[in-house]
Amino acid sequence: MEHKTHLLSFYAGTRPDGEGRFLREIQYGPDHKLECTHDYIQWLFPLMEKSGFQPDTPILDAKDVREFRSRSELHRNLRSSFMRMLIFYGFELVEDDPLRVVPSESFDERSRNWLTLSNHNHLRITRILKSLRVLGLEEEAAAFFRCLAGLYGKESATNAPRISEETFSYWRSAANSE
Repeated sequence: MEHKTHLLSFYAGTRPDGEGRFLREIQYGPDHKLECTHDYIQWLFPLMEKSGFQPDTPILDAKDVREFRSRSELHRNLRSSFMRMLIFYGFELVEDDPLRVVPSESFDERSRNWLTLSNHNHLRITRILKSLRVLGLEEEAAAFFRCLAGLYGKESATNAPRISEETFSYWRSAANSE
């Protein structure tokens, strides 16, 4: 028997989020909306704990997690959300074995928007890593983290790193949590 919640209906594309947006509208929306809107990331990358910034957004339960891990359309839509955010941040997924996330041709331009100290997108990246792992995209989360770890290493070697040690520790924890 299929478990249904508002979140699962949203991810299946049959119901809008709490603000009336459908999944595809967010995934195909313009970058400026992704940057300026702060209540969609909890819908795209839900977690099992309440958001400190958007307390009215959905919280995963064990049944939701099972549905994401077993239903191909939810799995596919979650991967599409991940791919959209990679584009937003200036990365791309390379379908090698193992999967790799690498900077895209637009990385320099796109990273200007988020690669700064204490940027709110660093929190979004933590959420993305954690949600991917919880919902069954462990390989994608690992690939993204490896890319971020390489970027952090390069940044740490500069006189003015744009990723703090604290931010990187959150990313590492999110990528390695169960």
